[in-house]
Amino acid sequence: MGVKIGLTGGIGSGKSTVAGFWQEAGAALIDTDAIARQLSGPDGAAMAAIAAEFGSTMLTPDGALNRSAMRELAFSDATAKQRLEAILHPMIGARARCQAEAAQAAGMQWIVFDVPLLVESGHWRERVDRVLVLDCSEQTQMARVSARPGWTSSSAASVLAAQASRAQRRACADAVIYNDGLDLAALREHVLTLCAQWRRCK
Repeated sequence: MGVKIGLTGGIGSGKSTVAGFWQEAGAALIDTDAIARQLSGPDGAAMAAIAAEFGSTMLTPDGALNRSAMRELAFSDATAKQRLEAILHPMIGARARCQAEAAQAAGMQWIVFDVPLLVESGHWRERVDRVLVLDCSEQTQMARVSARPGWTSSSAASVLAAQASRAQRRACADAVIYNDGLDLAALREHVLTLCAQWRRCK
């Protein structure tokens, strides 16, 4: 049975970069954001239910979820996020389990679940053996997210406000990497050192 690691952190904390370093160390990666994008992409398995719940205005011309429109709706309608998650989360969980089973069948000893909302979900903590939290200041998060295409300072601030606090994430962590002011080489060294430590105490 492979060791299951939950990787989480607030938006802009550097999860995707760290996930890549875990893959470099030989871990299988299960990216729940990527699964969500597949489910809500053109002809995705969740799109019929999303269209039925929210209407065609939440769809792009090619039949995918209109993410910017959904973000705007979520800011004005407090129930929109929960309604979307009620559709997506069971599907994401099912696909993540299938991918994990395939990785275990292939003999992978380490399986990393990249789960942005691990703390918020309430159920992911019990599905993994250890939790690694990426932490950084909110100022750093704002700067990183605001620089992304299609994002503004206000939209970044709204997402930060809706996520778990830094203290809540750290409280559920087995290890924390403070990714503020680190260059890629230093961040990689932190990840590989932690990986080596966890292998020794496996």
